[in-house]
Amino acid sequence: MKDAYDVVIVGGAVIGSSVAYYLAANPDFNGSILVVERDPTYVKASTSLSSSSIRTQFSNPINVKISQYGSEIIRNFGELMQVEDDKPDLAFHSGGYLFLASTPDQVEVLKENHEVQVACGADVVLWNRDELANAFPHLRVDDIELASYGRSGEGWFNNTGLMYGFKNKARSLGAEYVTDEVVAIDRQGDAVTSVTLKSGAVVKAGTIVNASGPRAALTARMAGLDIPVEPRKRTLFVFDCANTPEGTAHVNEGRLPLMIDPSGVFCRPEGRFFLTGCPPVEDPAADWDDFEPRYDEFEDIIWPALAERSQSFEAIKVVNQWAGHYDFNVLDHNLVVGRHPQVRNFVFANGFSGHGLQQGPATGRGVSELIIYGEYRSLDLSEVGFERIVENRPFLEKAVI
Repeated sequence: MKDAYDVVIVGGAVIGSSVAYYLAANPDFNGSILVVERDPTYVKASTSLSSSSIRTQFSNPINVKISQYGSEIIRNFGELMQVEDDKPDLAFHSGGYLFLASTPDQVEVLKENHEVQVACGADVVLWNRDELANAFPHLRVDDIELASYGRSGEGWFNNTGLMYGFKNKARSLGAEYVTDEVVAIDRQGDAVTSVTLKSGAVVKAGTIVNASGPRAALTARMAGLDIPVEPRKRTLFVFDCANTPEGTAHVNEGRLPLMIDPSGVFCRPEGRFFLTGCPPVEDPAADWDDFEPRYDEFEDIIWPALAERSQSFEAIKVVNQWAGHYDFNVLDHNLVVGRHPQVRNFVFANGFSGHGLQQGPATGRGVSELIIYGEYRSLDLSEVGFERIVENRPFLEKAVI
């Protein structure tokens, strides 16, 4: 490790490693890159503990386009991230997303979202009750007024595979990784100048990128800045199903999608099992080290909703569960990407609120463009910049799960 780098990235999970890759892979960038990661096992990283899915079914065009690019990268990941003979396989399962609406308000949201999605070129269809029942005959649909189904470009994949693919490729292109922790950031006026590591090393930095996930606010405070991001706990459950409905669909070669019930409970296949979760009834900020699952969510919320939705889900048994942290943007539940308006060499890549994996590729590309060119050259992410935080101006996205 040297004593000075052009770019220092705080956090080496999927967001930090994506930024490192896009910088290192761009022939217009010939600077040095240091990624500081406090836990190289990533055992508690949001990346490792996520449900690792991607969808284009958002309400805002920027989010749709971010995921369309992410889907493209995931489909071609092996070739793009090949290092010598290693071609990472993300095992992308193109099951699609299925949103169900049972109230007039939910129906209206699906219709409005669909207009945006189709205008962006997303492969999404709306179904009435009969069309839904024909596609997925295991579902009870008497209460469903409308469904939205992603026929392509949506699904789930290997979460750590995405992270390690970016990381390994970035390292092969010259990015350096160090196992350490940033404990202080020196700021002189309107510029950050260096980071101090837990090991005692002081590293000068031309640009600092905050990619520290749920700890984003801690990193920002070291530079005298604030960002409304905090850890929020989400519990995921894996269950076995006595009478699995997988293979019964009349679309997509029998494969079931990731279904979002009107109750907010979601469920998708996970090998021979199913993965499920729900929005918590109460959602306080979590302690940084609190990863205890909310076990009662399955019995109290998830199982009743799933059993009501399908006879197949009446006899199910939990075989695993874990809790992870969203890097939750309290203002509007959406990503914050871009430079600080005053401290221009401090760049945010935070607040993904559960969408970090699918938004990682576009974020890495966008941040790299800001650093190299001083502007976005592919997809303009200025709408999700830090300025809206300063102005207390929420970025509207209706399709937040």
